[in-house]
Amino acid sequence: MARANPGRAGAGFSNIDLGAASTAAGGSPALRGYLVRPAGDGPFPAVLMIHEAFGLDENTVRHADRLAASGYVTLAVDLYSDGGARRCLVATMRSLAAGAGRAFTDLAAARAWLLESGQTTGKIGVIGFCMGGGFALLIAHDGFDAAAVNYGKIPKDPGVLAGSCPIVANFGGRDRTLPEAADKLAAALDGLGVEHDIQEFAAAGHAFLNEVPVGPRLLRPLYRVMGIGPDPQSAPEAWQRIDDHFARHLKDPPSAGR
Repeated sequence: MARANPGRAGAGFSNIDLGAASTAAGGSPALRGYLVRPAGDGPFPAVLMIHEAFGLDENTVRHADRLAASGYVTLAVDLYSDGGARRCLVATMRSLAAGAGRAFTDLAAARAWLLESGQTTGKIGVIGFCMGGGFALLIAHDGFDAAAVNYGKIPKDPGVLAGSCPIVANFGGRDRTLPEAADKLAAALDGLGVEHDIQEFAAAGHAFLNEVPVGPRLLRPLYRVMGIGPDPQSAPEAWQRIDDHFARHLKDPPSAGR
């Protein structure tokens, strides 16, 4: 596993400068990301990763490292590159709610950069967590071969999900922010004829795939009460479902007639 030019692009956990690609597409001039590659010469299947509402942090890096160790060149794009979470969070959430805006332009630019990097097989998946899960769901029809949605918000109009690639989704039964989300998403995708595998983990809450707590320290006791945070009992099975889904659609050669 190799991290590309650690620290080169500047602040935080970013190590790749995507500004030129993003600016050309009309996106964020300072767009950055965290890129990590599997060991070996490649090429490898690719995964675009979208962080949760707290931004590209230690949990995002651990998630990306995990996928790289499983054989995927992984790019975690930083949607808060142009000002940090305090300045970008509201605009990014508005973009998610509208289904349009700069965040989507940045994601498209990051996807294009990844595929044009010369490091991939041309197969590409998208994975998101929390806010990023909502974005992953909305762009699953934008040229991806597989999507992994983790406790992501379901759009008000599920019809926008028509034509999506195969989706695997994980939700927590104790997640008060997304009540009955697993059932609602399954029903929507059934109606649209989208291939999917959705599971709710009864003992898990929101952000249960994280390995370390997130958010301001003063609020963490409240998050625990709300069931937000790591669940080491449920996470391994959820990750296995993601691994199996990506292996099936990004690594395995297509069968006859597919």
